[in-house]
Amino acid sequence: MDGNGRWAKKFDHPRNEGHRNGLTAVRETVEICSNLGIKALTLYAFSTENWGRPEDEVDFLMRLFEGFLRQELPTMLKNNIRFMIIGDKKNLPDFVQEPLKEALEKTKDNQGMVLSIAINYGSRKEIIMAFQQIVKKIQEGKLSVDHIDEKLISGHLYTSELSDPDLIIRTSGEQRLSNFLLWQSAYAELYFTETLWPDFNRDELYLALETFSQRERRLGKV
Repeated sequence: MDGNGRWAKKFDHPRNEGHRNGLTAVRETVEICSNLGIKALTLYAFSTENWGRPEDEVDFLMRLFEGFLRQELPTMLKNNIRFMIIGDKKNLPDFVQEPLKEALEKTKDNQGMVLSIAINYGSRKEIIMAFQQIVKKIQEGKLSVDHIDEKLISGHLYTSELSDPDLIIRTSGEQRLSNFLLWQSAYAELYFTETLWPDFNRDELYLALETFSQRERRLGKV
Protein backbone atom coordinates (compact mmCIF):
# COMPACT_ATOMS: atom_id res chain seq x y z
CA MET A 1 0.00 0.00 0.00
CA ASP A 2 2.36 2.67 -1.28
CA GLY A 3 2.04 6.38 -1.88
CA ASN A 4 0.59 7.81 1.34
CA GLY A 5 3.44 10.30 1.74
CA ARG A 6 3.31 11.40 -1.88
CA TRP A 7 -0.47 11.81 -1.64
CA ALA A 8 -0.01 14.11 1.36
CA LYS A 9 2.68 16.11 -0.42
CA LYS A 10 0.48 16.44 -3.50
CA PHE A 11 -2.23 18.14 -1.42
CA ASP A 12 0.20 20.01 0.82
CA HIS A 13 -0.78 17.96 3.89
CA PRO A 14 1.47 16.49 6.62
CA ARG A 15 2.67 12.95 5.82
CA ASN A 16 0.56 11.51 8.62
CA GLU A 17 -2.57 12.80 6.89
CA GLY A 18 -1.68 10.56 3.97
CA HIS A 19 -1.51 7.55 6.27
CA ARG A 20 -4.85 8.49 7.84
CA ASN A 21 -6.52 8.76 4.43
CA GLY A 22 -4.98 5.45 3.43
CA LEU A 23 -7.27 3.77 5.97
CA THR A 24 -10.26 4.58 3.77
CA ALA A 25 -8.70 2.55 0.96
CA VAL A 26 -7.99 -0.26 3.42
CA ARG A 27 -11.61 -0.45 4.57
CA GLU A 28 -13.00 -0.36 1.04
CA THR A 29 -10.55 -2.97 -0.24
CA VAL A 30 -11.29 -5.35 2.64
CA GLU A 31 -15.05 -4.96 2.18
CA ILE A 32 -14.95 -5.55 -1.58
CA CYS A 33 -12.63 -8.56 -1.39
CA SER A 34 -14.74 -10.14 1.34
CA ASN A 35 -17.96 -9.60 -0.63
CA LEU A 36 -16.40 -11.03 -3.79
CA GLY A 37 -15.51 -14.25 -1.99
CA ILE A 38 -11.75 -13.78 -2.24
CA LYS A 39 -10.26 -16.28 0.19
CA ALA A 40 -7.28 -14.28 1.46
CA LEU A 41 -6.12 -10.68 1.41
CA THR A 42 -2.72 -9.60 2.72
CA LEU A 43 -1.94 -5.91 3.22
CA TYR A 44 1.70 -4.78 3.60
CA ALA A 45 1.41 -2.14 6.31
CA PHE A 46 4.85 -1.78 7.92
CA SER A 47 8.17 -3.34 6.91
CA THR A 48 11.16 -4.18 9.06
CA GLU A 49 12.92 -1.30 7.30
CA ASN A 50 10.19 1.20 8.24
CA TRP A 51 11.55 1.45 11.79
CA GLY A 52 14.13 3.78 10.25
CA ARG A 53 11.50 6.43 9.60
CA PRO A 54 11.16 9.47 11.92
CA GLU A 55 10.08 8.46 15.42
CA ASP A 56 6.90 10.54 15.36
CA GLU A 57 5.80 8.96 12.07
CA VAL A 58 6.44 5.44 13.37
CA ASP A 59 4.46 6.22 16.53
CA PHE A 60 1.58 7.61 14.45
CA LEU A 61 1.51 4.49 12.26
CA MET A 62 1.42 2.21 15.28
CA ARG A 63 -1.38 4.19 16.90
CA LEU A 64 -3.24 4.14 13.59
CA PHE A 65 -2.90 0.35 13.63
CA GLU A 66 -4.15 0.23 17.22
CA GLY A 67 -7.19 2.30 16.25
CA PHE A 68 -7.84 0.09 13.23
CA LEU A 69 -7.86 -3.03 15.41
CA ARG A 70 -10.27 -1.54 17.95
CA GLN A 71 -12.62 0.04 15.40
CA GLU A 72 -12.72 -2.75 12.82
CA LEU A 73 -13.00 -5.80 15.08
CA PRO A 74 -16.83 -5.62 15.23
CA THR A 75 -16.92 -5.42 11.41
CA MET A 76 -14.58 -8.40 11.08
CA LEU A 77 -16.78 -10.41 13.43
CA LYS A 78 -19.95 -9.38 11.60
CA ASN A 79 -18.50 -10.41 8.23
CA ASN A 80 -16.93 -13.67 9.47
CA ILE A 81 -13.40 -12.43 8.62
CA ARG A 82 -10.46 -14.17 10.21
CA PHE A 83 -7.67 -11.79 11.19
CA MET A 84 -4.00 -12.74 11.04
CA ILE A 85 -0.60 -11.07 11.42
CA ILE A 86 2.49 -11.90 9.42
CA GLY A 87 5.68 -10.45 10.83
CA ASP A 88 7.39 -10.26 14.20
CA LYS A 89 4.68 -9.00 16.55
CA LYS A 90 6.92 -9.25 19.63
CA ASN A 91 8.61 -5.93 18.77
CA LEU A 92 5.35 -4.01 18.39
CA PRO A 93 4.56 -1.38 21.07
CA ASP A 94 2.79 -2.45 24.24
CA PHE A 95 -0.32 -0.40 23.40
CA VAL A 96 -0.80 -2.51 20.26
CA GLN A 97 -0.46 -5.89 21.98
CA GLU A 98 -3.83 -5.98 23.79
CA PRO A 99 -6.11 -5.09 20.83
CA LEU A 100 -3.97 -7.30 18.58
CA LYS A 101 -4.35 -10.30 20.88
CA GLU A 102 -8.11 -9.65 21.12
CA ALA A 103 -8.56 -9.48 17.33
CA LEU A 104 -6.56 -12.68 16.80
CA GLU A 105 -8.41 -14.56 19.52
CA LYS A 106 -11.97 -13.45 18.71
CA THR A 107 -11.70 -14.08 14.95
CA LYS A 108 -9.65 -17.29 15.00
CA ASP A 109 -12.64 -19.56 14.29
CA ASN A 110 -14.18 -17.38 11.56
CA GLN A 111 -14.58 -19.17 8.25
CA GLY A 112 -14.73 -16.23 5.82
CA MET A 113 -11.91 -14.32 4.17
CA VAL A 114 -8.54 -14.34 5.89
CA LEU A 115 -7.28 -10.79 6.36
CA SER A 116 -3.54 -10.70 7.02
CA ILE A 117 -1.70 -7.55 7.97
CA ALA A 118 2.04 -7.65 7.28
CA ILE A 119 3.52 -5.53 10.06
CA ASN A 120 7.15 -5.51 11.15
CA TYR A 121 7.50 -7.86 8.19
CA GLY A 122 10.44 -8.51 5.89
CA SER A 123 10.54 -11.49 3.56
CA ARG A 124 14.30 -12.05 3.79
CA LYS A 125 14.11 -12.10 7.59
CA GLU A 126 11.16 -14.48 7.35
CA ILE A 127 13.15 -16.91 5.17
CA ILE A 128 16.18 -16.70 7.49
CA MET A 129 13.98 -17.49 10.48
CA ALA A 130 12.46 -20.45 8.64
CA PHE A 131 15.89 -21.93 7.90
CA GLN A 132 17.01 -21.34 11.48
CA GLN A 133 14.02 -23.36 12.70
CA ILE A 134 14.71 -26.13 10.19
CA VAL A 135 18.41 -26.32 11.05
CA LYS A 136 17.56 -26.50 14.75
CA LYS A 137 15.23 -29.44 14.11
CA ILE A 138 17.96 -31.18 12.10
CA GLN A 139 20.44 -30.65 14.95
CA GLU A 140 17.91 -32.09 17.41
CA GLY A 141 17.44 -35.16 15.20
CA LYS A 142 13.82 -34.31 14.38
CA LEU A 143 14.54 -33.84 10.66
CA SER A 144 17.14 -34.93 8.15
CA VAL A 145 18.56 -32.87 5.32
CA ASP A 146 16.65 -35.10 2.90
CA HIS A 147 13.39 -33.76 4.33
CA ILE A 148 14.07 -30.23 3.07
CA ASP A 149 11.76 -29.38 0.18
CA GLU A 150 9.46 -26.54 -0.85
CA LYS A 151 6.59 -27.79 1.31
CA LEU A 152 8.81 -27.93 4.41
CA ILE A 153 10.15 -24.42 3.88
CA SER A 154 6.67 -23.01 3.21
CA GLY A 155 5.48 -24.66 6.41
CA HIS A 156 7.98 -22.66 8.46
CA LEU A 157 7.02 -19.25 7.06
CA TYR A 158 4.59 -16.78 8.63
CA THR A 159 2.17 -17.66 5.83
CA SER A 160 2.14 -21.40 6.54
CA GLU A 161 -1.67 -21.34 6.89
CA LEU A 162 -2.22 -19.46 3.63
CA SER A 163 -2.05 -20.37 -0.04
CA ASP A 164 0.55 -18.64 -2.16
CA PRO A 165 -0.79 -15.36 -3.58
CA ASP A 166 -2.28 -15.33 -7.07
CA LEU A 167 -2.08 -11.57 -7.50
CA ILE A 168 0.12 -8.86 -6.01
CA ILE A 169 -0.96 -5.25 -6.48
CA ARG A 170 1.48 -2.39 -5.90
CA THR A 171 0.30 1.19 -5.98
CA SER A 172 2.03 4.54 -6.64
CA GLY A 173 4.04 3.55 -9.70
CA GLU A 174 6.75 1.58 -7.90
CA GLN A 175 7.60 -1.62 -9.79
CA ARG A 176 9.32 -3.88 -7.28
CA LEU A 177 8.37 -6.27 -4.47
CA SER A 178 10.31 -4.43 -1.74
CA ASN A 179 10.97 -7.51 0.39
CA PHE A 180 7.34 -8.68 0.32
CA LEU A 181 6.44 -12.39 0.09
CA LEU A 182 9.53 -13.21 -1.99
CA TRP A 183 9.24 -16.98 -1.58
CA GLN A 184 5.45 -17.08 -1.79
CA SER A 185 5.11 -14.98 -4.95
CA ALA A 186 7.19 -17.18 -7.23
CA TYR A 187 4.22 -17.52 -9.60
CA ALA A 188 2.05 -14.59 -8.54
CA GLU A 189 0.80 -12.20 -11.19
CA LEU A 190 2.14 -8.68 -10.60
CA TYR A 191 0.01 -5.59 -11.18
CA PHE A 192 1.42 -2.07 -10.93
CA THR A 193 -0.62 1.11 -10.93
CA GLU A 194 0.34 4.78 -10.79
CA THR A 195 -2.55 5.42 -8.37
CA LEU A 196 -1.46 6.51 -4.90
CA TRP A 197 -2.82 4.29 -2.14
CA PRO A 198 -5.25 6.82 -0.58
CA ASP A 199 -6.86 7.14 -4.05
CA PHE A 200 -7.12 3.37 -4.56
CA ASN A 201 -10.86 2.72 -4.72
CA ARG A 202 -13.46 0.26 -5.96
CA ASP A 203 -12.85 1.07 -9.64
CA GLU A 204 -9.08 0.65 -9.25
CA LEU A 205 -9.49 -2.71 -7.54
CA TYR A 206 -11.93 -3.97 -10.14
CA LEU A 207 -9.52 -2.92 -12.89
CA ALA A 208 -6.72 -4.89 -11.24
CA LEU A 209 -8.94 -7.96 -10.88
CA GLU A 210 -10.16 -7.67 -14.46
CA THR A 211 -6.58 -7.46 -15.72
CA PHE A 212 -5.68 -10.51 -13.63
CA SER A 213 -8.63 -12.48 -15.03
CA GLN A 214 -7.34 -11.93 -18.58
CA ARG A 215 -3.87 -13.31 -17.91
CA GLU A 216 -2.97 -16.87 -18.85
CA ARG A 217 -1.81 -18.75 -15.75
CA ARG A 218 0.52 -21.48 -17.07
CA LEU A 219 2.64 -21.81 -13.91
CA GLY A 220 5.68 -22.83 -15.95
CA LYS A 221 3.72 -25.33 -18.05
CA VAL A 222 2.62 -25.22 -21.67
